Amino acid sequence: MKVGLDVGSTTIKCVVLDDQNNIVYKSYERHLSQITEKMSELLTKVRDEVIHGTDAQITVSGSAGMGVAETCNLPFMQEVYATRIAIGKLIPDADVIIELGGEDAKILFLSGGMEVRMNGTCAGGTGAFIDQMATLLNVSLDEMNELAAEYEKIYTIASRCGVFAKSDIQPLLNQGARKSDISASIFAAVANQTIAGLAQGRQIKGNVVYLGGPLTFLSGLRDAFDTALKVKGLCPENSLYYVALGAAFSSATSIDLETALKNIANYGTKAAFLSIEPLFNNEEEYEAFRKRHEACKAPRGDIASYQGEAYLGVDAGSTTVKTVLLGKDGEILDSMYQSNSGNPVPIIREYLLGLYHDHPNIQIRSSAVTGYGEELLKNAFGIDWGIVETVAHFTAAKHFLPDVDFVIDIGGQDMKCFKIRKGAIDNIFLNEACSSGCGSFLQTFANTLGYSIQDFAKLGLFAKHPVDLGSRCTVFMNSSVKQAQKDGATTEDISAGLSVSVVKNAIYKVIRASSAEELGKNIVVQGGTFLNDAVLRVFEKELGVNVVRPDISGLMGAYGAALYAMNKAGKASTLLSLEELENFTHEVRVTSCGLCNNHCRLTINVFGGNRRFIGGNRCEKPVTKRSNQSEQNMYAFKLETLRSYLPVEGPRGKLGLPMGLNMYELLPFWYTFFTKLGFEVVTSPLSSRELYIKGQSTIPSDTVCFPAKLMHGHVDALIEQGIQNIFYPCMSYNFDEKLGDNHYNCPVVAYYPEVISANMANLRGLTFIHDYVGIHRKRDFPKKMHAILAQYFDGISLPEVKQAAKDAYAEYDAYMQKIREKGDEMIAQARAEGKPIIILSGRPYHLDPEINHGIDKLITSLGAAVISEDVISAKETKFSVGVLNQWTYHARLYAAAEYVGSQKDMNLVQLVSFGCGVDAITTDEVRSILESHNKIYTQIKIDEITNLGAVKIRLRSLFAALEG
Repeated sequence: MKVGLDVGSTTIKCVVLDDQNNIVYKSYERHLSQITEKMSELLTKVRDEVIHGTDAQITVSGSAGMGVAETCNLPFMQEVYATRIAIGKLIPDADVIIELGGEDAKILFLSGGMEVRMNGTCAGGTGAFIDQMATLLNVSLDEMNELAAEYEKIYTIASRCGVFAKSDIQPLLNQGARKSDISASIFAAVANQTIAGLAQGRQIKGNVVYLGGPLTFLSGLRDAFDTALKVKGLCPENSLYYVALGAAFSSATSIDLETALKNIANYGTKAAFLSIEPLFNNEEEYEAFRKRHEACKAPRGDIASYQGEAYLGVDAGSTTVKTVLLGKDGEILDSMYQSNSGNPVPIIREYLLGLYHDHPNIQIRSSAVTGYGEELLKNAFGIDWGIVETVAHFTAAKHFLPDVDFVIDIGGQDMKCFKIRKGAIDNIFLNEACSSGCGSFLQTFANTLGYSIQDFAKLGLFAKHPVDLGSRCTVFMNSSVKQAQKDGATTEDISAGLSVSVVKNAIYKVIRASSAEELGKNIVVQGGTFLNDAVLRVFEKELGVNVVRPDISGLMGAYGAALYAMNKAGKASTLLSLEELENFTHEVRVTSCGLCNNHCRLTINVFGGNRRFIGGNRCEKPVTKRSNQSEQNMYAFKLETLRSYLPVEGPRGKLGLPMGLNMYELLPFWYTFFTKLGFEVVTSPLSSRELYIKGQSTIPSDTVCFPAKLMHGHVDALIEQGIQNIFYPCMSYNFDEKLGDNHYNCPVVAYYPEVISANMANLRGLTFIHDYVGIHRKRDFPKKMHAILAQYFDGISLPEVKQAAKDAYAEYDAYMQKIREKGDEMIAQARAEGKPIIILSGRPYHLDPEINHGIDKLITSLGAAVISEDVISAKETKFSVGVLNQWTYHARLYAAAEYVGSQKDMNLVQLVSFGCGVDAITTDEVRSILESHNKIYTQIKIDEITNLGAVKIRLRSLFAALEG
């Protein structure tokens, strides 16, 4: 008989075939990282119950099977090849195979040339990812699948990283979004991540086959792929076993099972793993460490005997909800710390009811709330004050260490670090792109290994050989942990190693500290993760400093909120009374806002039948039915101005301009140029998630910046409108504004038309004009452009082109002048009203609402005016910045920073796109320019999936710092 073993990252599959290739036995089960034990158990069962002998033709395959196979002298077949063998025998007409496993994702293109695409450094969007999301929703996978079938709305959720996705899902849960909508959104995110991340421009069409556990068991996931691909994929019988089948079909070497079982049993004793020095060498060392940190205690009071006024602080975090109740002398009367189960509202209601019933002699004088669920709880229960997380944690830290100069808080999936200067928050570090290394990082592994987080943390304190796991993303680190287990690492070694990884992620990925001195001398650590003595020990050892950890480390947000409430107490609290709480109701419904083109997906929470809280809105329109956002918002004004360039019917027909990248600034130029030549200039519509999804299958690079990825959707939108002629030129240079050493466009902006031409098959048969042009050479441009147009159109004369060019240059100059004059008007109005002015700097395409995610509106809603950098950059002349200043947009940024330094009411926020390497080099120079003038500089990274919760924390912290 032939035996095929597929040892995957999370499961082990076995198929036994008879000599007619009929399946006589098959099994599928999770190995829970006990790989060699499960292999031994399975082969013993096959030997005794199926083969009834000791000889069989065996082949091993799978991502976790190679090491065992090689060491134990078993034949091994690469899993992709095994899949191909099985498909060739069972579904010979298949064109594309999509296979999702525990941590592996693969697309196999079979027709038109065999090609394989696999996930590399990330396991986001795989089975392990879906498992984590089901755990977050507190449902089983079957329940998640059933819920997805009842969805009404699809939300935008990241799937590139499991923990990062929580940053998108948790606010939705906190705002009351339906689990059915979130479940379907998770499946849609997995489908889009797989297609965009792996297909990378190659079209998926024809007979599509779905394989692997997630696609077999989850019909909702298959539906999501069908919807994204516009196909009806096939999930065949035995879809779980195709790798094992391929291995079995290819088995040709007889193996003695007795010998194989002995070799497998001895496998773990032959391996080794990379380790680091122990956290504590002995009990005495640990005892001294423990006593030092136990000295930092918050005062306590007796709630049973207390009478009078009290002050409530609530921290509705990403994964937990905490409360602290203070007496009039600042003593802690009561506290609560528990999981929020995706919705903090019923938890806080029960807590307040218990407080009112059990302690009627206590009157809550003032209350404050912080965290992800701040707005939700504030509106639900009439809590008096809302306070941004950084201010709450700083307030708490000052109470324990008045001269604190650095605070680091590691929570469930948030990491907040901030430097203090002159008694105010000066610089903020947030994990905006990834949450690896936070509390949920350890929680995930503790649960996987069958421990509570408290017991798991204690295991690592005296580990003899902590595993060196490095600092990697959470989902993918599963492989490292499992490999260490296979190599003989104990649970104690893994616990200690994960604690080291938490700290390394914080220091080297979030803070990016080069030395302990850079952080400061007076450091306070906070957050539930620092209750783990192993994490705290590693932090101190890594930086070579002793830090302060209050005994209420996990409650510091709530404690700071309670202190804030005490300081802000007014005449009477607006907190709901006992009667109101007993009659409290909470209803949730989801809708789409139609008041502008953003079409925000709104979650409407109704409390007590008449009070509402709306979440998901990017502006105030859904709440107020009006918006004054454009009055002092240059981003809104510029976008409105560009949208006024409407098509004018012309004798030469329609010509399309994709509205993205540098077209956001050059539209006035090209619109005027081609309109004067007699073309009806049609622009693609404003970006949207739907537009991006339509073009994603033709994107060849997963790491290029999001604004570039959007261009595929914009070109596709023009094609769908029936536009036969599309103009999107390559441009090495921009206009020379005399601010830098040169005036290049960044390479992506300059040459992305070449990528579009090479990867969008639906352009074939159309006229796609992507020649190299140089509008910076005003005298040469008409002649060059005439020669280009002559290749595509008949009858366009050189005099016509010269006149059109003259009008185009004039229109561009008029547009820029209009922007600067309007900007000066907004600045004057803001100053007259006493508003702070934020220079929101970036690239022209950051006007795109789908790219900036409404950050301009968020800033104006906080009470500031938003001005773009091009308004004020022209007020400066060229100066030395210490680097080769050769990019047009960077030169503007440097000039804007220099001007901001001379204006007492201006500060600067920079938008940076992920994947844009040339943006990264500006950070230090811009920061040094602004800090030399004692100005605040905040950089926000944006992508197709942006953690807007982290963005809001950063912006609100900035305003708190301005007030301080």
